[in-house]
Amino acid sequence: MSEKILEVKNLHTSFFTDSGEVKAVNGVSFDLDAGKILGIVGESGSGKSVTAYSIMQILASTGKVVDGQILYRGEDILKYDKNQMRQFRGKKCSIIFQDPMTSLNPTFTIGSQLMEAILLHTSRNKQEAHDRAAEMLTLVGVNEPEKRLKQYPHELSGGMRQRVMIAMALACEPDILIADEPTTALDVTIQAQILELMQELQKKLGMAIILVTHDLGVIAGMCDEIIVMYGGRVCERGTAEDIFYNPKHEYTKGLLRSIPNTTNQKEKLVPIGGTPINLLNMPKGCAFCARCSEAMKVCLEAVPEEIKLSESHYASCWMNVKELMQKEGGASHE
Repeated sequence: MSEKILEVKNLHTSFFTDSGEVKAVNGVSFDLDAGKILGIVGESGSGKSVTAYSIMQILASTGKVVDGQILYRGEDILKYDKNQMRQFRGKKCSIIFQDPMTSLNPTFTIGSQLMEAILLHTSRNKQEAHDRAAEMLTLVGVNEPEKRLKQYPHELSGGMRQRVMIAMALACEPDILIADEPTTALDVTIQAQILELMQELQKKLGMAIILVTHDLGVIAGMCDEIIVMYGGRVCERGTAEDIFYNPKHEYTKGLLRSIPNTTNQKEKLVPIGGTPINLLNMPKGCAFCARCSEAMKVCLEAVPEEIKLSESHYASCWMNVKELMQKEGGASHE
C-alpha cells in the first residue's frame, strides 16, 4: 500500500478584495501518494493554481486559507511558523511556475540563482553548490552546463529556461514537485520534451508530482490520478482510464469534447458554452449548472455530493444520483 505523503482536507481559500470575498477554492480534498503523479485539470479560474499556491503558502497578500487542513506526512503545514515553512518550501516541496521568464531574475546569472536555492536549503558550501548546480543542469538535459551557469535568463531559449526552472525545483531533492502549467509558454515539440523529462526524473528520483494544467491532452499518458476542478470545487476524480473512457460529470465530458481529434481532422470541436463562473457570486447549487445542457431543477438548488462510482472513481453530479435512483427503481420492480 502506498504511503500518503500529502493530504488536503476540505481546503477553503479566499481572496478579500474591494468587491468582496472571492471564494477561489471551495472545500477541495485529495490525497497524494509517495512517488505518484496527480493531475489537477480545469479552465482558468477553476481554482487549480490557487490550490497549488495554498499548499506552498505563497498566496497574494489578499489571499488566505480560511478553512481546512494540509497534512504533509501527517503534520498540518498551515500551523507551521515562517521558519518551518521556509524549510518545507524547496526541501520538502518545490514548485515550477507557468512562465520561466518571469520566474527567473533577469539581473542574476543562472548559476547564482541555482546556487542560492541550494545554499539556502542544504548544508553544502559554495563549491559544492556550484558542482550541484552543474550536475542538475546535466540531469535536466541542458548542454554545456558550465557555460550556461554564467549566462543570464534572456540568453536562453524558452525550453532551456523551463529546464533551468525544473533543475532549480529539484536541486534540493524534494518529496513533492508541483508543476503549475509547466508547458504553457512552450511550443508543442518542446512541451512533449519537458513532460517526458518530468516523467523520467520522477522515476529516477521517486518524488510525487502534482501537475496543474488546463489541457487534458497533456496529462493523458502520465498521471496516476486526475482531479477535474470547476468553480473552486472538485467535479470528478479518478484514474486516467476513468476520466477519459467513462467521464461522469458534464464538465469533464465538455472538456473531453473540446480536445482536437488528430485521427479525424474533419470532426468539429465542441466548445463548452457560456462563460466561466463569477466567483464573487457563486450559485446556490452546482457551479456548472448555468453552462450545462443537462441541468435539472435540483442542480440550481443544491450542491451535489460526491458519489463513489467505483473503487477509484468519484463524481459530484446530480445526473449520477438520477442514474442510481433509476437503477435502484428498476431493480426493485424486477
